[in-house]
Amino acid sequence: MKRIFSTDKAPAAVGPYSQAVAAGGLLFCSGQLPMDPATGQFVPGGVEEQAEQVLKNVKAVLEGAGYALSDVVKATVFAVDMGDFAAVNGVYARFFDKEPPARSFVEVSALPRGALVEIEVVAWKG
Repeated sequence: MKRIFSTDKAPAAVGPYSQAVAAGGLLFCSGQLPMDPATGQFVPGGVEEQAEQVLKNVKAVLEGAGYALSDVVKATVFAVDMGDFAAVNGVYARFFDKEPPARSFVEVSALPRGALVEIEVVAWKG
């Protein structure tokens, strides 16, 4: 059985998708952008500020579904510039400071609305 999750503590979906879908003990969280959920606008600043907001949004989606960052087993980071790897890593390490999940870091040609970074995760509760 699958269940759809949505929270107003993270930005609403900007297309025909769900913030998160649970199937079994897995939770698949759609990629989050650096949008302030209160305003719907990107946070000011560069890639570090965007990564911070993205991870806050990821955390909010997880919590809205009854999961936590510690339940994340896989993360995928999408960035428009591989040169931002170290900056994003610095922010990411603050959110996943113990037993970090498996992760991919992928450079892409563009992200929705001109974002510099987007992150999606899969979480698991056994």
